[in-house]
Amino acid sequence: MERETIYEGLVRKGVSRRDFLKFCGTTAAVLGLSSSFVPTIAEAMEKKQKPVVVWLEYQDCAGCSESILRASKPAIGKIVLDVISLEYHETIMAAAGHQAEKSLNDAINNYKGKYLVVVEGAITSKDGGVYCTIGGKSSDYLLKEVCKDAMAVIAVGNCACFGGVPAAKPNPTGAVGVMDVIKDKPVINLPGCPMNVENFTATVVYFLTFGKLPSVDKLKRPLFAYGKLIHDNCERRGHFDTGEFVKAWGDKGHRQGWCLFEMGCKGPFTNHNCPTIRWNEGVSWPIMAGHPCISCSEPKFWDNNLYASAEKNHFYAKVGLGAMAVSGLISRKDKKE
Repeated sequence: MERETIYEGLVRKGVSRRDFLKFCGTTAAVLGLSSSFVPTIAEAMEKKQKPVVVWLEYQDCAGCSESILRASKPAIGKIVLDVISLEYHETIMAAAGHQAEKSLNDAINNYKGKYLVVVEGAITSKDGGVYCTIGGKSSDYLLKEVCKDAMAVIAVGNCACFGGVPAAKPNPTGAVGVMDVIKDKPVINLPGCPMNVENFTATVVYFLTFGKLPSVDKLKRPLFAYGKLIHDNCERRGHFDTGEFVKAWGDKGHRQGWCLFEMGCKGPFTNHNCPTIRWNEGVSWPIMAGHPCISCSEPKFWDNNLYASAEKNHFYAKVGLGAMAVSGLISRKDKKE
């Protein structure tokens, strides 16, 4: 029996045609496509079967799994399992032990060349990968085995993309990202801590609609989500341009929503679409809530960028790691001094 299409799955869950088209419209917007692409996306969702997904989880905190379970646009939190056919996910599946291993083996054998692999968490490379094993097999071995017959691999979260927190100095487990291990399959990175589920959904829908992965940057991140600096779309950008900066937590500037650059905000050095899609049903995001960006979608963010001082921000700007506007600000500051 053929698997149902995405649209059939949504209808079965009680999703109206109106909400389905809203979903297609939201996805097009996230992808940076015009409304003229909505019919194309809708047609793909109506005709194509749900993609089989095998979700692997290694050195991580399960934050990306939590993110996908809390998806919301539109009402996708309750129906996300009807957008993909999730055949294996050790954290949320009912099976355990040998039954779980059988589910994984059945998925990769029954759908050879037809499944997507989603990887959450860093892969261990030191000492034969003994620091992360499942069923007596190392994460490195399992990743290669499962990806062997996959169509493509999606790394979600900074840990799976670049090693993340597990790879922070001194990196005792030899934690690495998926692209450091898998060289013979298309790999796309959706970093963040955690990744934003809307970017994940948009990536899957793009793959189904156009038969290929979205265009990516040099770090294999899709340009629709990571093509612009956070600084470019930050609602505090106006305060940056006029030199209005928070100097201390709770001061007048902080209470009035001024720029957090002097408090170590990494928005000028970080590529992500957080300001436009936000979090928690689009309600807010860290900078909007008064917390500086920690650059969680960039490599080695834990070692290099987390809670860096204003002085380090100025250094980044001087050596050209940030937006041109930041360099201009530093130049003006130097002249004054």
